[in-house]
Amino acid sequence: MKKILPFFSYLFHPIFIPLFGTFFYVLINDAYFSFYQHLVLFIQIIIITILLPVAFFYLLRTFGKVDNIMLSDISQRKIPLLLQIMLLSILIVKSITIDKFPELFYFLFGGLLSAIFAFGLLFLKVKSSIHMIGMSALTVFIIGLSVHSQINIINTVMFFVVMNGFVASSRLEMKAHNKKELLIGFLCGIIPQLVLLYFWL
Repeated sequence: MKKILPFFSYLFHPIFIPLFGTFFYVLINDAYFSFYQHLVLFIQIIIITILLPVAFFYLLRTFGKVDNIMLSDISQRKIPLLLQIMLLSILIVKSITIDKFPELFYFLFGGLLSAIFAFGLLFLKVKSSIHMIGMSALTVFIIGLSVHSQINIINTVMFFVVMNGFVASSRLEMKAHNKKELLIGFLCGIIPQLVLLYFWL
């Protein structure tokens, strides 16, 4: 089991969370969108939240600012988190706007708030688990979509609740975080999403 656990850190890496959220938004949301609109939506998400961060990561690694994609060291997290804040801001201002995709907008806005919290904590020498931020936020979003669309997806919800545990165990096994950092990350991810549910449920 210990050999399998690191797999969950890569499968549910924070870089993929916006894409997973978008997938479930399209799958569960009952609003009508054309295939073209869905395609453009996914292309925007992939470019801004995956391809650009990956490109910047390799640029930072070239200059010796980061050493691996897990960003275990506090000093290596500031630039990537600041980049994430900038990219998410661009996404919700220019593309995933509240008038076009309200539910997804609030999910990404919650992610932006979580990234700001995590970034601020770095100046207090506090490291939060970005993996847990992503997983807890995604879980609340899926629950919110289920309630909003009045669709029973209890098995999916339970799956992601369990995955939160597996990801947390994975981060402990890889010695990337301690329990306190996992809890801080969990709270940083879940609180903004719970607060923002009020605006779209």
